[in-house]
Amino acid sequence: MTEALRRVIHGQASVKDVARRAGVSAGTVSNVLNRPQLVHEVSRRRVEQAMVDLGFVRNESARQLRGGLSRTLGYVMLDAANPFFTDVANGADHVAEERGLSLFLCNSRNTAARERALLRRLEEQRVQGVLVTPTDSDSPWLAELAGRGTPLVIVDRTPTSGRFCSVSVDDVRGGRLAVGHLVALGHRRVAYVGGPDSLGQVRDRLVGARLAWQEAGLRAGDLRVIRTSDLGVADGRSAGERLAGLPRDGRPTAAFCANDLVALGLLQQANLSGLRVPEDLAIVGYDDIDFAAAAAVPLTSVRQPRLEMGRTAARMLLLEAEEDQHQHEQVEFVPDLVVRRSTKS
Repeated sequence: MTEALRRVIHGQASVKDVARRAGVSAGTVSNVLNRPQLVHEVSRRRVEQAMVDLGFVRNESARQLRGGLSRTLGYVMLDAANPFFTDVANGADHVAEERGLSLFLCNSRNTAARERALLRRLEEQRVQGVLVTPTDSDSPWLAELAGRGTPLVIVDRTPTSGRFCSVSVDDVRGGRLAVGHLVALGHRRVAYVGGPDSLGQVRDRLVGARLAWQEAGLRAGDLRVIRTSDLGVADGRSAGERLAGLPRDGRPTAAFCANDLVALGLLQQANLSGLRVPEDLAIVGYDDIDFAAAAAVPLTSVRQPRLEMGRTAARMLLLEAEEDQHQHEQVEFVPDLVVRRSTKS
């Protein structure tokens, strides 16, 4: 068995094998792969057919090593279990696909050490740029990565330093919308449910909630904060147990949750505890993920433009990768409130 035949059988046909099969030079095959507009149509078709016949697969790794960069972008998301981040990734992937690039998705699981390790691996893979929703937008390793030449865009955060491009949502405004809606419905005992405090979004949404409360002239103590260790459904259920255990005359009549997963967990536990939603407990979530509208009691939620955030972040990243003199930009989207049955029967 010849070496060429062995490679074909094992799916390892080379450019030279394709050239031999098509009766052209290896340079012509290379042009078909990289600059097809330079190749006469007849020759191009012969090369393409030879690739099909031999099961030729381009050696992208070798091409990347020669060119210095891969045809990939990376996105280090905070929590892959949260549909908000996968929707953002979907928007970024649309832009990557339009440019003939692939998007690597990585999950930091809200852990700083894991985030740092993932960023290093993406750098080692020579990605063209990195999108990241960081545990801390002012982490020193973000600056180190950018300082070594990897373009970087912060997603769902606004870094205080202004050293990076960023895409975020005005979470203070979102918190004001949520609690302002509950106040307008007549609620005078409201809980804010979310955590941990280390997350900027959790803090900003609480700031907005407190502003709406103050603007309504209500007593600060009647806006209760129920802290959670994370932002998952289980955390919402745990918060629901605590709420249900409070004396009836002091129990909040409404809750604003830091995200929809917490709100959905709270909704589940309210039903299990015999609390009617919204009659006994009105609930507002945040993000407006698809599950919010599909809940047993459709969930009122503060909507973020998730796909557009991903698209915008990817476009900014590619622009930074292409420009020699790049000016960093911070884009902030405006959220809006989607009212459903969880607050208004």
